[in-house]
Amino acid sequence: MKNKLNTLITQIYKEKFPKKEFIPGQSIVPVSGKVFNQEELLAGVEAVLDGWWTEGRFGEQFEKSFSKYLGVRFVSLVNSGSSANLVALSALTSSALKERALKPGDEVITAATGFPTTVNPIILKKCVPVFLDCDIATRNVSATDVKKAITKKTKAIMIAHTLGNPFELDKIAKVAKEHNLWFIEDCCDALGSTFDGKLVGTFGDIATFSFYPAHQITMGEGGAVVTNNPWLHRAIRQFRDWGRDCWCDTGKDNTCGRRFGWQLGQLPMGYDHKYIYSQIGYNLKLTDIQAAIGVAQLGKLPEFIVKRRLNFQKLLSGLKKYEKYLILPKWETKADPCWFGFMIVCKENAPFSRLDLVTFLESKKIVTRSLFAGNLLRHPAYVNIEKKVVGTLTNSDAIMNNGFWIGVYPGITQDMITYVLHSFDEFFEKL
Repeated sequence: MKNKLNTLITQIYKEKFPKKEFIPGQSIVPVSGKVFNQEELLAGVEAVLDGWWTEGRFGEQFEKSFSKYLGVRFVSLVNSGSSANLVALSALTSSALKERALKPGDEVITAATGFPTTVNPIILKKCVPVFLDCDIATRNVSATDVKKAITKKTKAIMIAHTLGNPFELDKIAKVAKEHNLWFIEDCCDALGSTFDGKLVGTFGDIATFSFYPAHQITMGEGGAVVTNNPWLHRAIRQFRDWGRDCWCDTGKDNTCGRRFGWQLGQLPMGYDHKYIYSQIGYNLKLTDIQAAIGVAQLGKLPEFIVKRRLNFQKLLSGLKKYEKYLILPKWETKADPCWFGFMIVCKENAPFSRLDLVTFLESKKIVTRSLFAGNLLRHPAYVNIEKKVVGTLTNSDAIMNNGFWIGVYPGITQDMITYVLHSFDEFFEKL
C-alpha cells in the first residue's frame, strides 16, 4: 500500500509542481522559498494517515535527529521560531532557577537591528531590553559593546545571528560566563552556520531555530528550542506545554511512576500530576504533520547549506566591483555562515538611493527585502516601551535607510544569479 501511495504522490508532485523554465525579465527571482519534492508530501500524508496529528512519532524522530545533528542533549519542537524565542526567554523566569531567574526590571542585552520576536519576549516578561548598535558590514553587535552594556541589573544576553552570519560567539560567550549571564542564541536565520568549527546553537545556554519556509529547512511553520541544561529543558517543556508540571510526552501517562503521588502548591495530596501547573505557560506545540515534513527536509539540509553558500559567493564575486557605492557583507574570521540572504547597504555618498536601486531591481522582477525591522526603535510599537540604549544606533539607522537584501536560497539557479548580476551591471552603467 505504501509503495502504491508513493507512486501516486510522486505522480501528483510532478503534475502539480512541474519544473519551470527561467525566463530573464519575465520570471521572478524570489528572495526566499521552500525547496521540496515528493518526499515531503509522502511524509505529510503518512502523518495524516497515522490519525494522531498532534506531536507524535515524527516529532520524536525529528527531535532525536536534530539533537544528533547539533550535538546537543535536548530539543523541544514548537510551532514557530517566534514561539521558540518566547519559550526560551520564559524558561529563564522559572522559579527553579532561584536567584538567577529573570524578574521584572532585569536587563537583557539585545540588538536594535533585527526581527521583532527576538525582543518581544523580553518586553512581555517585563524585563528591560538594552539595545546595541551593529557593525555596518557584519550587521551584528560586537562583544565590546555587549561588555559596555552590562550593569548590576543585567541578567541575560539574547541576540540573533543576522541573516545567518554568526556574531563573535567566542567573545560574547566568554563575556556571558564571566558575568554569570544567561546567553540565548537566536539561530532562526542561521541553521548550518559554524563558528570556529562548531555549529551555532551550541555556544549559549539556550538556542532557538525557525522552520518557516524562508529558512534553511521548513515545516511550513515550526521551530525548536535546544539546550544542554536539564533544568532549562524542564522549564522549556513546562512553558511550552500549558505550564504543567508533568513531563510525560503527549499521549503518555505516569512516566514518573507516581502520577497520583504528588502534593504541590495548595492542591490535595494525590492530585493528578498531568493537571498540576507550576508555570504560567502556553500551548506552543506543533503537529506531527509538520514534524514529518521536517524529517524529510532535515535529510536535505547538507545540500541546502552548500547551495546557499555557493549562491552567496557568486553574488559577492559579481558585486565586488561596485564596492565604491555598496557596503557588501563581511563576517568574522572564525565564521562560516550558512547565509539567509545577501545584504547590501548603499553608501551615503552614492549617486543613487536605496529606493532607486530597489525600485530598479523590483522592475526586473528581482525580489528584495529590508533587514526585517531595520532599527526596531523607530517602529510605533516600540517608541514608548521601557528600554535602554547603550551608545548610538547610527548603523542601525543606516541599515534601515539604505539597506536591503536579495535571495541566496537553494531554489535560486545559476541562470537567476547571472541575470541578477547582469541587472546590477545595467543599473550601474546608467550612472
